[in-house]
Amino acid sequence: MLPPLPHRLGLGLGLAVFLIGVSGFTPAGPQIAGCSLLPADNIWNVAVDTLPVDARSAAYVDTIGSDVSVHADFGSGIWPPQTGGPIGIPFVEVGAAQPRVAVYFLYDEESDPGPYPIPPAAPIEGGDSATGDRHVLVVDRSDCVLYELFSAYPLMDGSWEAGSGARFDLLSNDLRPAGWTSADAAGLPILPGLVRYDEVASGEIRHALRFTAPQTRRDYVWPARHFASSLSEPRYPPMGQRFRLRSDFPLAGFSSEAQVILQALKTYGMLLADNGSAWYLSGVPDERWDNDVLRELRQVRGADFEAVDVSSLLRDADSAGTSDVATDGCPPGPAAVVQNVTYPSGSVTDCQVPASITAGPGVLLASGSEVTYDAPLVILANGFTVAAGGLLELLANAGARAREPSRWTPPRKLTAAKRPPLRARSGNLR
Repeated sequence: MLPPLPHRLGLGLGLAVFLIGVSGFTPAGPQIAGCSLLPADNIWNVAVDTLPVDARSAAYVDTIGSDVSVHADFGSGIWPPQTGGPIGIPFVEVGAAQPRVAVYFLYDEESDPGPYPIPPAAPIEGGDSATGDRHVLVVDRSDCVLYELFSAYPLMDGSWEAGSGARFDLLSNDLRPAGWTSADAAGLPILPGLVRYDEVASGEIRHALRFTAPQTRRDYVWPARHFASSLSEPRYPPMGQRFRLRSDFPLAGFSSEAQVILQALKTYGMLLADNGSAWYLSGVPDERWDNDVLRELRQVRGADFEAVDVSSLLRDADSAGTSDVATDGCPPGPAAVVQNVTYPSGSVTDCQVPASITAGPGVLLASGSEVTYDAPLVILANGFTVAAGGLLELLANAGARAREPSRWTPPRKLTAAKRPPLRARSGNLR
């Protein structure tokens, strides 16, 4: 909810202005280190519980293992006991003062060049002596950029060696070039799909989860960018395939923490991102995890899942965004209705109509966009999002009113003589 807001007099010539530009909104989508973990309309953050079942769902489930149990590949403690490392894929936050260091890549032709802001003691998946994937994940909170490495090894001079590496702007929906890997086989970011303890403790996970399967097809589907297989039979799932827990799967009897994870699997599902053990869910190690609670997930089997067809969400093959991209962002007519539109970064839109503007749901002001709505009546519906760095200006003639969504605080109706200045650089009205 918004805090109570001060009033100010309307500006000259009977016009009133208020700006939505940092404090004041409910955070848009998942958050981490003070940053949005990808835009709210990113495919990772969009619910898929109402989308159709993929035509090859049954074959995919059978191939992965219909009778194989789900496994939480994260938890507390270390594995193997006494000789292993933390259970899961860790990440570290850094700020602008973190020195950037060189990274030398084995697959440099598909890696984003350094330097990367990686601390000398950055946590490595599996621990310092691990022989597995050895992922290193770094979030730079100063500019909301995610850096990820695969098969990472620190060198004596502070630089790193890695198999591959990728840089992701957490405020952008841009995908990697087609055919490129990342620190993950599917060419996608890892961190957005990890289960984090704080999310479960809050009672809700608002994004899809990352999982692995033993055998995948020599193919990938949106939003994935890369395959890692020589198998061509259609029964094998491609990289990027979305799955969800069936809606009729009963949650009663599970602990509250397990129910949060299972509900996320119903609503947002999970995305096939790498080759590995069947139905292994990825998460962040945390000493607050109760491993007995996580073992409850073993009651779920492959047959309880179904593959999802997300093709209806595709707007641009090179973007993970699911909203329509605006052309002018102002539909014609006296009463403009703006829905499922993204105002792209760098765009400046001035929408003036004689009657009313209704904006939302599915409207996103990307970082660096500027939008002005000018009408006697402006309605911001639930699902209106201003990303960090976006700016919305509302203008209304004297005596007009702006109708506010239910998540806003009073006053509900604002006249031109009394208009609260709103300053927010990100937010989501849901």
